[in-house]
Amino acid sequence: MHIADGILSLEVCLAADATAVVGVYLLGRRIRSEEVPRMGLMAAALFTASLLHLPVAGTSIHLGLMGLAGILLGRRSFPVICATLLFQSLLFQHGGLVAVGVNTINMGAGALLAWFIWQVRPLPLPVRAFLCGLTGILLPALLMALEFHFSGYGRSIFYLLYVYLLTGTMEGVLTTVAVSFFKRANPVMLGLPPAALTSAHQGKEDQASSHG
Repeated sequence: MHIADGILSLEVCLAADATAVVGVYLLGRRIRSEEVPRMGLMAAALFTASLLHLPVAGTSIHLGLMGLAGILLGRRSFPVICATLLFQSLLFQHGGLVAVGVNTINMGAGALLAWFIWQVRPLPLPVRAFLCGLTGILLPALLMALEFHFSGYGRSIFYLLYVYLLTGTMEGVLTTVAVSFFKRANPVMLGLPPAALTSAHQGKEDQASSHG
């Protein structure tokens, strides 16, 4: 998932870097002070999760948490992912420094897609959470495969999508569990009304039904 330097052409990487900088500016401006702690905590979670690798089918996979980032941070997930990837590249050479822009666009796109899916209110909450986790991994994997294919690496790279389908399923389950926890502990983080208000509203509905 983390593309190293020298794999894609320098022109592609520099163009992606410029695009990522514009994305960070547009999606990161006017940050409110109350958003900063959540962004910091999510950056730490992203940083840690991507360093834990599991061997699967001759390669290794790791959790990305892009779907959860999209749910909790919305458009702020893009600059947070960029900062996380930059530090990973500088500290652990996990992904190329010149390729930070490419990796940011790939993974940031997954988080933003999850954010849009999360807004589809007619879908049940667990379904939305699972889809966010799944697509948060699959979209970056698809973009990476397309970049490799058009850079002359052939179609075999697309077989990795089967591996990432497994990862995406794991992410979907994990995201569903995390959303269930936040719904009970702090629903405001999910954009839901506070639990007290929800209980009061439910109580009023029960009273109205009993009087009827």
